[in-house]
Amino acid sequence: MRTAFRALLDSDSCFHTASVFDPMSARIAADLGFEVGILGGSVASLQVLAAPDFALITLSEFVEQAARIGRVSRLPVIADADHGYGNALNVMRTVVELERAGIAALTIEDTLLPAQFGRKSTDLIPVEEGVGKIRAALEARVDPDLAIIARTNAGVLSTEEVIKRTKAYQAAGADGICMVGVTDFEHLEQIAEHLSVPLMLVTYGNPKLRDNERLARLGVRIVVNGHAAYFAAIKATYDCLREQRQVSTGTELTATELTHKYTLPEDYIVWAEEFMNVKE
Repeated sequence: MRTAFRALLDSDSCFHTASVFDPMSARIAADLGFEVGILGGSVASLQVLAAPDFALITLSEFVEQAARIGRVSRLPVIADADHGYGNALNVMRTVVELERAGIAALTIEDTLLPAQFGRKSTDLIPVEEGVGKIRAALEARVDPDLAIIARTNAGVLSTEEVIKRTKAYQAAGADGICMVGVTDFEHLEQIAEHLSVPLMLVTYGNPKLRDNERLARLGVRIVVNGHAAYFAAIKATYDCLREQRQVSTGTELTATELTHKYTLPEDYIVWAEEFMNVKE
């Protein structure tokens, strides 16, 4: 699977990921001809904990889910390893465990997680710390075919800062650069001209980034459109069980509304206010 993923990175084409969240979804994706899948951190949190994406899932829980998928997968799977579950030393442990789980590639992002109280979950660590994490990840891997992809948020930084960060991660030896928050092709072109490693974009279906041939020419090899398959599964489960029990809600709930309803985010907000809001 790692050799197959490396072939995707070395190609001149752009591939779109299937959101895989359990063994069955991985088998379905492979059968339908997807070239690559991704286990999202937010999806794993929902699947394993029924919890919002507040960096609550532990490394061991994430690895267990990755291993279940890796056990049956017939397509390479990228693991969204968030911030590596801690500092650079934690990143090393993350790489060791995910490599053994059979993952083909993993992303390590420079987001400051868990988010501090009252701060946005898009705060970033210093670029020097991010470089240290990538170097640590490369040191920890045993199989050189395991792809280490550095991720940053192009939506909260100036273009100059994005270029600085991505060039630093490339120089540190990252096998690819993943970006979320790229707005359009002009934005992407300004960044891509400074990079030579393969690119991965998290677009969430951005209509301004839907030209696959143009993406490929700019070095984009992997596109993550989101995790619609998982949210469709939530919706289908709810509708099936509701119909079985003949429960009438009066209104049709969307997958997003159902996710909010059953992950209890308000509880976590209250707990954060009570236990994290330290006042001097």
